[in-house]
Amino acid sequence: MGSLPNQKLDTGFSGVIKPLDPEEFRRQGHLVIDFLADYYKNVDKYPVRSQVEPGYLKKRLPESAPYDAEPIEKILGDVQNDIVPGITHWQSPNYFAYFPSSGSIAGFLGEMLSTGFNVVGFNWMSSPAATELESIVMDWLGKMLKLPSEFLFSGGGGGVLQGTTCEAILCTMVAARDRVLKKIGRENINKLVVYGSDQTHSAIQKAAQIAGINPSNFRAIATSKSNAFGLTAEAFRAQVESDVESGLVPLFLCATIGTTSSTAVDPLGPLCSVAKEFNIWVHVDAAYAGSACICPEYRHFLDGVENADSFSFNAHKWFLTTLDCCCMWVKDPSALVKALSTYPEYLRNKASDEKSVIDYKDWQITLSRRFRSLKLWLVIRSYGVANLRKFLRSHIKMAKNFEGLIGMDKRFEVVVPRNFATVCFRISPIEISGNHQIVSKEEAANNINAKLLETINESGKIYMTHAVIGGVYVMRFAVGATLTENRHVILAWKIVQEHANALLNSS
Repeated sequence: MGSLPNQKLDTGFSGVIKPLDPEEFRRQGHLVIDFLADYYKNVDKYPVRSQVEPGYLKKRLPESAPYDAEPIEKILGDVQNDIVPGITHWQSPNYFAYFPSSGSIAGFLGEMLSTGFNVVGFNWMSSPAATELESIVMDWLGKMLKLPSEFLFSGGGGGVLQGTTCEAILCTMVAARDRVLKKIGRENINKLVVYGSDQTHSAIQKAAQIAGINPSNFRAIATSKSNAFGLTAEAFRAQVESDVESGLVPLFLCATIGTTSSTAVDPLGPLCSVAKEFNIWVHVDAAYAGSACICPEYRHFLDGVENADSFSFNAHKWFLTTLDCCCMWVKDPSALVKALSTYPEYLRNKASDEKSVIDYKDWQITLSRRFRSLKLWLVIRSYGVANLRKFLRSHIKMAKNFEGLIGMDKRFEVVVPRNFATVCFRISPIEISGNHQIVSKEEAANNINAKLLETINESGKIYMTHAVIGGVYVMRFAVGATLTENRHVILAWKIVQEHANALLNSS
């Protein structure tokens, strides 16, 4: 027999990259940490709101992906030169827009651990620690908020970490929907009605659309300045009774603690009393203000939550936990499981079959889920309840100081009461001159306040956003960035005054 040619067998593995080489990970990881540490050190030097024009990045980046590998040093250079200019700096101490997205060392490192383990914790078996830590941390946090025991695992309820409030509202609405349709028949889905106020976050309307609620059966009940833009039980009852008389079926109410526009608070006790009469599921959305309710002096805003069905707040807003981390509790977990559970053969296992564990896949929309509890656990342990309360109180005190500065300048007014760390203010209509036969004084005030806000934001020195409340255009000053100190608040007020001087003098 002849011998085979002396050739090396090409297995296809020569020169294959090693994407998880521990030492290279260590080296590159240090570079990224140093990059971010320098970013935080200098973040106040950047324009807070990005100054780029739409489409800027396409002009800077190649049209196709690189064929060969590029070193991390070059990539980080491009991040600095091309990406950073297109970032609005939510971690800047001069960021006062929307609501905060407060970061922290513990939140960041918890996210790093979670991402590093990279588990896909859809059920208990897929990573027992992910499920068990989540249930433990959610009971911890529920106790910090003094939620009724019925919301905790120890009391027959339970908590779950969703991505955002949008997901929390959708999951609870679907649970409420299926519970009612089981009684009245799925063919009657077009009779179901969903309620909020004209201040409720738009997430409820999106959830209703996804859940198959007839668009004409979504109710945004009017609020007024006389009730600080909270939803009154009287207005809610009137709408529900009208719907019942029309043959419709009231389904779901989203009550808010700290609305997006003005941080208004819906009175939970009276609203839940009405809801109970008509078997309406009540979800309490405390996305922003829920964090503050770990402080005893703000816990009263949750009075009445004992009669709600579900409750959520975003730890990624004002609780030092990086995006995304929405904490949601329900009194009746079985309602979620019945509405959201699937159990294909490839997921079957002894622990799930015996119903001896929680499978969080049945508490959410998606199957796959992240190990979010790790970062929340790190935040709570690293800072402790006492320091978290001090952190929240410091922001509320800064907002109160800003409110005081407004009160010292008679050209400005605070439009709605400040409940937490967000101040809604404007140049008073009294200060507006011009021909009011063309537009009303209120309209003129709205226009000049909009112009003032845009000139402030264009400067890049601070960033605020606006709302329209009861027809009034207001500037929203939301204190909550982790790096913000009182000196930044004082500087922000000086910037507002400077731009107001220029605008009023020119007009």
